Amino acid sequence: MAARALPAFAATNLSGVTLRIGDQVGQQQSKLRAAGLLDDVPYKIEWSVYPAAVNLHEALKADAVDIGAANDSPTVTAIANGSKVQVVAAWDNGGLGTSLLVPRNSPAQTVADLRGRTISPTTRGSVAHYLVVGALRQAGVGLDEVKLAFMNPVDAGAAFQSGAIDAWATWSIYVARARGQLGARILSDGAGINSGLFVYSATPSALADPLRKLAMVDFFQRVERGYVWSRNEKAKHVAWAKAFTRQDDAIAEALYVEDSSYRRIAVDDALVARLRRTFETWTSIGVLQGDIDFGGRIVRDFPVG
Repeated sequence: MAARALPAFAATNLSGVTLRIGDQVGQQQSKLRAAGLLDDVPYKIEWSVYPAAVNLHEALKADAVDIGAANDSPTVTAIANGSKVQVVAAWDNGGLGTSLLVPRNSPAQTVADLRGRTISPTTRGSVAHYLVVGALRQAGVGLDEVKLAFMNPVDAGAAFQSGAIDAWATWSIYVARARGQLGARILSDGAGINSGLFVYSATPSALADPLRKLAMVDFFQRVERGYVWSRNEKAKHVAWAKAFTRQDDAIAEALYVEDSSYRRIAVDDALVARLRRTFETWTSIGVLQGDIDFGGRIVRDFPVG
């Protein structure tokens, strides 16, 4: 989309600006607050919390929030399903954070052992669904050789605990809770499958407002400073993760590795190519159809440094 010139930050009064931010499970707000990065915000933030990316993207599509972050998989799915959002900032952690789990006493020792079993990829088009597709392909198991049960994260967690499903693919805090509370085992951590992309999307109405765009510039810098805080203050990060997830040190340490690995990347042609690869995975199995010019669905003018 055409970029609007941003005013100089230091010379601009943002006290009348409200930036509406969608946050999955409240994790971003909680971490930034723990790092002291919400103490001096020169604009107002209105937080909305969602259990999964699909819900966050529904809010973005409805213009109920201005920006929100999710993996590239649900972002691409939302765009393909008619959302007008633009990708405005991106981070990459090399693919960490999404796992395919089985109960501790499951006979399955490899992904191939799930042939004939029921797997919940959590929600359709999610990063966890992407992992299931890739892990099954990697193991030589056809999608027609398993049963996929799509559910929201809470219902999927309950089904996993009760034994109603044989395996569950999910992300971040849900992986932590399943491992910490249920002793779930990881069959695949997504190595070589997951993109590791974490992208912020913004609505057209928010991007049309230069002051809200300027607030976004500042907020994205705070997010990046949050990752720097994680790398520089490991003990504080682990203490925060332990309290936020209500899990033990081992689980908090695992989340630390995932979170501290994020590095901000440019919103450029290379990112466009990665979004297209994700889209092509979905079209190859019939989840999505048609074609999308992802070059027209990014905004390149937000400073990364």
